[in-house]
Amino acid sequence: MPQLTRSDVHVDRPLTLISDATLQDMDSYVNDKVFPVIASIKQSDLYFHYPREYWFQTAATKVAPATETPGSGWHVATKKFFCEEYGLHVDIADQIRQSEDDPIDMNRDATEFITQHLALRREKDFVNRFMSPGVWGGLVTTNSAGVLAPEDFSPDIDWTKANSNPMVDVSRIMSNVRKTTSKRINTMVVADDANEALKQHPLVLDRIKYTETGIVTEQLLARMFGVDKYLVASAVENTAQEGNAGVFDFLVGGKFLLTYSQPSPGILKPSAGYTFAWTGQYGSSANGMRMKNIRMEAIEADRVEGKMAYDQHLVSPDLGVLGVNLLG
Repeated sequence: MPQLTRSDVHVDRPLTLISDATLQDMDSYVNDKVFPVIASIKQSDLYFHYPREYWFQTAATKVAPATETPGSGWHVATKKFFCEEYGLHVDIADQIRQSEDDPIDMNRDATEFITQHLALRREKDFVNRFMSPGVWGGLVTTNSAGVLAPEDFSPDIDWTKANSNPMVDVSRIMSNVRKTTSKRINTMVVADDANEALKQHPLVLDRIKYTETGIVTEQLLARMFGVDKYLVASAVENTAQEGNAGVFDFLVGGKFLLTYSQPSPGILKPSAGYTFAWTGQYGSSANGMRMKNIRMEAIEADRVEGKMAYDQHLVSPDLGVLGVNLLG
């Protein structure tokens, strides 16, 4: 007797409840969390800068009866920002859209794809702008020529060694910055590999062993280092050419960034940096991003286009310090 087979009663079809895609978590990005995002209706503009030299000395003197007080004043400079625009599009051909099976949604997937690319672009710009050598001036030491000069921090003993002391290293840097600016470092950005090294450091483990959970968390590390924000930079990039096997790695490794970031931007308030976002274009979000669906009749396709306009802006180099070679 003939027997039914599986193929007689079932035709394989894609599942509609799940699909597999490895996307980057937005929590991996730190660029929008380190410095305040300042919305700007215009693509470029100016802001006023007050040099601190005039404000950290006193010209006030004792005044005798019937005599004038001494006069004084200060200078004000202007600085310019310009929000460069970045963009990407995906064309969805009518024939392809007509053939898509559930749960494929080309508009949804294209929007997510573009969002991922723009987010990675901005994170790369942040790393290149703020976590490259020679950018910051918050750590001032005497160089080999006997001259006071800013430099990046590199630990005498790397943080993978048990006899290193990351908390003391950071505390000394904070003191150095406060000595020249009066501001307390409030934000610490740590590369993912450096964060993992800290979580296994004997001094860190010793300090948390009596906590409720006994587990090293970012909140505990923030308290240990005395900062309001402790952020882990863990964004990943594939540097291989398209079509080749992926070559994946973190955007940044073995570094930290310490800054004073203004918690409430306003008049006469300092900050190490700002992210200016161009929000004046139609459809722009608070971070300067906008998505458009455009009918491309000439090629019988719908275009999903995303753009983002911003300026990762260095405001006060004296309010930041870069740490390098943390892991040797």
